[in-house]
Amino acid sequence: MSTRGGGGGRVGGGDPLGGRGRGGPDVGGRGRGGLGGAGAAELGGRGGGGDPWGGRGRGGPDVGGRGRGGLGGAAGAAELGGRGATGGGDRGGAARGGRGHGGGPFHAPQPQPQPQAAGGRGGGYHVVAQGRGQVAAPAPAAVEALSGQMKTGMELSGAPPAGPSSSAPAHAPAAPVRGGGAAAPAYTGGQTAQAVAAPQGRLPPASSKAIVFPARPGYGTVGRKCRVRANHFVVQLADKEIYHYDVTITPESNSRARNRWIINELVKLYKQHMDGRMPVYDGRAGLYTAGPLPFNAKEFVLRLTNPDRANMGEKEYKVAIKDAAKLDMYSLKQFLAGRNRELPQDTIQALDIALRECPTTRYVSISRSFFSQQFGHGGEIGSGVECWRGYYQSLRPTQMGLSLNIDISATAFYKAQPVINFALEYLSVRDPSRRLSDQDRIKLKKALKGVRVVATHRHDMSLRYKITGLTSVPLKDLTFDQDGTRVSVVQYFKRQYNYHLKCIHWPCLQAGSDSRPIYLPMEVCDILEGQRYSRKLNERQVTSILKLACERPAQREHSILEVNLYISGLVVNRNNYGNDYYAKEFGIKLMNQLALVDARVLPPPMLKYHDSGREKECNPSIGQWNMNNKRFINGGLIKNWACVSFASRLHPNQISMFCDNLVGVCNNMGMQVNGRQCVDIVQARPDNLESALRSIHGQSAQVLAQQGVTGQQLELLIVVLPDVNASFFYGRVKRLCETELGVITQCCLPKNVQKGDRQYLQNLALKINVKVGGRNTVLKDALYRRIHLVTDLPTIIFGADVTHPAPGEDASPSIAAVVASMDWPEVSTYRCLVSSQGHRQEIIADLFTDAKDPQKPHGWGMIRHVGSWSELLMSFYTANGRCKPGRIIFYRDGVSEGQFSQVLLYEMDAIRKACASLQDGYLPPVTFVVVQKRHHTRLFPEDHRSRDLDRSGNILPGTVVDTKICHPSEFDFYLCSHSGIQGTSRPTHYHVLFDENHFTADALQTLTYSLCYTYARCTRSVSIVPPAYYAHLAAFRARHYLDDGLSDQEGSSAGSSLLRDHAVPVTRLPNVKENVQKFMFYC
Repeated sequence: MSTRGGGGGRVGGGDPLGGRGRGGPDVGGRGRGGLGGAGAAELGGRGGGGDPWGGRGRGGPDVGGRGRGGLGGAAGAAELGGRGATGGGDRGGAARGGRGHGGGPFHAPQPQPQPQAAGGRGGGYHVVAQGRGQVAAPAPAAVEALSGQMKTGMELSGAPPAGPSSSAPAHAPAAPVRGGGAAAPAYTGGQTAQAVAAPQGRLPPASSKAIVFPARPGYGTVGRKCRVRANHFVVQLADKEIYHYDVTITPESNSRARNRWIINELVKLYKQHMDGRMPVYDGRAGLYTAGPLPFNAKEFVLRLTNPDRANMGEKEYKVAIKDAAKLDMYSLKQFLAGRNRELPQDTIQALDIALRECPTTRYVSISRSFFSQQFGHGGEIGSGVECWRGYYQSLRPTQMGLSLNIDISATAFYKAQPVINFALEYLSVRDPSRRLSDQDRIKLKKALKGVRVVATHRHDMSLRYKITGLTSVPLKDLTFDQDGTRVSVVQYFKRQYNYHLKCIHWPCLQAGSDSRPIYLPMEVCDILEGQRYSRKLNERQVTSILKLACERPAQREHSILEVNLYISGLVVNRNNYGNDYYAKEFGIKLMNQLALVDARVLPPPMLKYHDSGREKECNPSIGQWNMNNKRFINGGLIKNWACVSFASRLHPNQISMFCDNLVGVCNNMGMQVNGRQCVDIVQARPDNLESALRSIHGQSAQVLAQQGVTGQQLELLIVVLPDVNASFFYGRVKRLCETELGVITQCCLPKNVQKGDRQYLQNLALKINVKVGGRNTVLKDALYRRIHLVTDLPTIIFGADVTHPAPGEDASPSIAAVVASMDWPEVSTYRCLVSSQGHRQEIIADLFTDAKDPQKPHGWGMIRHVGSWSELLMSFYTANGRCKPGRIIFYRDGVSEGQFSQVLLYEMDAIRKACASLQDGYLPPVTFVVVQKRHHTRLFPEDHRSRDLDRSGNILPGTVVDTKICHPSEFDFYLCSHSGIQGTSRPTHYHVLFDENHFTADALQTLTYSLCYTYARCTRSVSIVPPAYYAHLAAFRARHYLDDGLSDQEGSSAGSSLLRDHAVPVTRLPNVKENVQKFMFYC
């Protein structure tokens, strides 16, 4: 039996089991107008403060731009574009017509003393406004309340005019309404907006419950036609009535597994009350049946014993089941046919739960995947962790109807073994008799927190616990109070169980709560099977799991077909499980063939290199090329550089030869690098890293001063990392050099320095050139102004991403990064800004904010920032001869489908306000595209023996799909833009959420694919569009600024804290030095 500690605790085993909307800001949109009611905010103007172009005046009314006045009455409501009445309400700003175009200078906004009515150009969307202060994401309720008003803006500006296409779209979007000089009638509601924006028969009606994203403008026609197979299986539905019931369990439990157990026991005990129905349950509050239950509401009482506590003692549960709704199957059919724009999410969710019910009872369920060791192909990956295989399934609405997306999955699990064995393996400790260091104890505590174990010291019963921590003192010093006497845990186990504890110098496992902990010696506990290892994997584990999970396309397709046969019941698997009775109950039938989809292979773009090279242009082959006989289009200049080595096994001559060869390759490829380093090569110990870096920086400054050189500094530092733990020291080098010393660095592994082959040196040159301000290559069509909707007027392309800390790092913030192109029309050089924000917050908090914070002046934000940071729009303006962007294309990475509406509302608002704060009425048209890589759609060749494949057997780069498996009516497509190296290529999914530039399918698909050839770090087309890729790299780089290599330490942080929502401290990022930030230092 375990010992329970705490003040006068008792011995014995009690029950220790334990089993994200924010309101929106004021909005910058097209059109000005006041908003009535308390807390209302005007559209997109400035509310006081100075202006970088010399504008003056405080407290001026907010400025909108294109469109008309706002809405009076409701507090916090704001309208962004579309036609409407002039500014009503108590703070009406003037509505101005007109639209800013690229090429002209910015002009400071001027104060507008009186509300006026004027015409404008329609467009935009509606959002929630909550006055000044901290920008927040719109709450779901607010989104729903405003969605009826949003239809005008979304449909007018999101739907481009119909154009010619070889294949007509399912629904031609309505032409945009352009404003004239007179003010239009006041906006009165959803029906009026629908009548204006979507004439009958041209566009399906919009939902009153959700934002309507742009309709598909047609299907693409560019490229060579082909066919591919997708891992989507058509689902056929019988004509069944599905009923939804609300479930309330008392006492409440947060564990889905326990809730499922309770409901399963209820169905068994009260089967006669279910009228023969087989209900399916979501583990929370939703129960679904195919047909009605014989009651509208009923409460059941169950007395159950807990299997985790050896079935000792009964516990009473009350389960209330109440009729909630009959699901509308007709709306689902209309949506799938493209006749209704509202996604019937509740109906799809019910069918998805029905398909998941059977495998949930058989396998370990994690999110939408199911795992079991019985699927095979697993194995140990080190440090007490093993790989389990499984499969993913998700029911999706597509153009061919409902389809079940099935894919092969693999993830890490704790190995079922004694806890002490796990600890020895995890910490790489051989002698369990030695006391653990504090660092190892904290590391082990993080690894074991939340893990379920079973106690083995009692043979008469099996008791299970959930680990909540480790004791800070070793087992030999741990005592508890028993009948007024202090008894040690070691003595108690000897006397009570005749068990002699051996690892008494190690800490004790702790279960229960902090106020009443349960102490469990490690050696009497075993880790239970089937628990996912959610911590960050080390490099060796990642390599091992990739080897186990990697499958070529033909093998992966075969595995997916096998899983489908098991699911559909056509084959009885090795466990003798029969058919899926729940699917039959709900009338769901799964086809047994992968979907055959029409696709096209887009032609690769021509790349331009410098005319001094033998090859001035390049036509990539199968997504790749090389730098032989080519020179950078713009070679960087490096006058002052140095090298420092922390590798103990490399001889100084090897390092010197490597540096000479690297300089030679850089110069041959078009750079201008000084043949002599600024100071001699420095060799230092890894434990002396910081002082060595500071020393070489100081020495170089001293040398330049002695030479009488002014205005110059060390421009590049080559760093040879230590032989071991290189990733730890990499982070320290980047943090110190980029945020304190202001030096661009290029880190190299010792093994690569020793090898020093030409390919490696060329790859380094690609990175170094862009880090010092050069450009490797550009698109030929960009130079000749032949890229539609990019080269016709100044266009800025943004990429944005948010990265989150590894599981278990609960105190670490998320990192947001935004990059923007600086060189129009070539769009190949990107400047970045990074910011920390709340833990696992996906919406970018600091894209733009007007917060009255002394540390954040007016206009602080990542797109526009006045203060210590440069700002991206102004940087573009300066870099392009005082031309402001006339168009914005925004690629947003890392957003799941459930977050589309909130991210669009919040971040489009920030973009609008950033633009409007720069100049009165400056609101360039925006296209907002979500980039999704974390999905499970795979595309396979129609014939795996075809010659029309890449070397790995994957489909060719440039393969694009916008039919069948795509959304029934919205603007999305799958693009495989890279050549596979190993395994099965994953196409990237692009989904357009907002489009004022009226892209055609061909224009956006071709632009996106062409950009994939401009990635600076390699001579290959990459799998996601480079702006999003660069934002991803920048966010990960900024993580090093926080961690400083101390991520395994408890409570570690770097920099000052910044209080955000609900006064939660967020670690603030240190500023990147300006001479570093102006280049692509993150490459």
